[in-house]
Amino acid sequence: MAFFKDLFGKSGGSEETPNHNQSPCKTEQELIERYGGIAWEKQNELYKVIGDNNWNVDIKKGEISFGPDNNFPIQILGTFSHSSQTWLWAWANTKSGLPDSLIKHSLELKKYGETNGISLLQNDQFDAGKSDLHLIGMIASGMFRSSGYYVADYGQGAMVVTIKSDKVDKNRDDSHHAIILTFPQLISEFEMNHKSALANYLLAKNYTVTDKAKGLSATRNGQTITAEFDESSRLTKLNG
Repeated sequence: MAFFKDLFGKSGGSEETPNHNQSPCKTEQELIERYGGIAWEKQNELYKVIGDNNWNVDIKKGEISFGPDNNFPIQILGTFSHSSQTWLWAWANTKSGLPDSLIKHSLELKKYGETNGISLLQNDQFDAGKSDLHLIGMIASGMFRSSGYYVADYGQGAMVVTIKSDKVDKNRDDSHHAIILTFPQLISEFEMNHKSALANYLLAKNYTVTDKAKGLSATRNGQTITAEFDESSRLTKLNG
C-alpha cells in the first residue's frame, strides 16, 4: 500500500524540530496516525509521575509544576475558551505577550501547516472541542519528542502545553507490553487507519517493520510483534 511505503525514514531531529526524514503529513488524520501511538504511550507515563496533583504555571520561568518535586519546562501551544468553544494558537495570542522562547512549538506547527496545507495548524483561531485539544497536544508531543502534553484547565478556559522531563522519560515502559496496552486505547478514541498508525508507532520505538498481505510484523532485540487487519485496515489481532 502506498502509505506504508512512505513510513520508512530514519528517526532523527531534536525535541525542538520535527522529523523531516519521513514524507510530510498532509492531513490531520495523517498527523494522528504518524504521532498518536508514541504520544499516547508517553501520556500514560506522564500521569504516573504527576498523579492527581494540582498544576501551576510560571510563565517567567517557563515551567509547569505538579507539587514541589515535579517542575518541568514547557512550550505553550495555545488556549481554549469554554464560553466561545474556540481555540487560539499561542503564536496568534499577541495580547498575552508570551515570550518567544515559550511558543517555539506553536510556531513550528504553524510553519508545518502552511507548508503542507493543514488548516488545523495554520488558522490562528477556530471552533474547537475538547477532543481537538488532545489532538493538538498529541501531534506536538510526538512531532517534537516531548515527554507529554498537558491540558491545564483554569476555569474560563484551558491552556495546552508540551512538557519535557527526564524524570518522565526515564520511567517510560519500553517493552512489548506498552504497545499491546497503548494501541487499542488509541484507536478506541480516534478515527484513523490502524495499519498506518501501528506501523508508525512501532517505527517510533525503533522496531524493524515488515508489511504483509493482511498485516504486519515488527522485530526489535529478538522480539516480535504481529498484527492482522481487515480489508478496511482495521485491527483484528495484535500479538507480542
